[in-house]
Amino acid sequence: MSDRVTPPMHAMPDGEAELALVIRLPWEDVARLGQEAGRLAAQTQRPVTLDEAVSHRLRSARLPAAHAKPEQPASVASLPRMNGTA
Repeated sequence: MSDRVTPPMHAMPDGEAELALVIRLPWEDVARLGQEAGRLAAQTQRPVTLDEAVSHRLRSARLPAAHAKPEQPASVASLPRMNGTA
């Protein structure tokens, strides 16, 4: 077990949440994150940590919220069901 006593999630003043976690990555993925940090640092004209690069990458690839009901395309919604009912 880890000796860390950090709460797993913090509410931030700006209305966001900070989640701390530990993951194992292959070195190739760490290198890609380093490249992402370099690109972000060039854009912002300041040093960027890998944590910040990961956060930026996750924000730029927004996924629908898990609680949100996915929209069904009209073409799928209008198809008859396979059990014989329309």
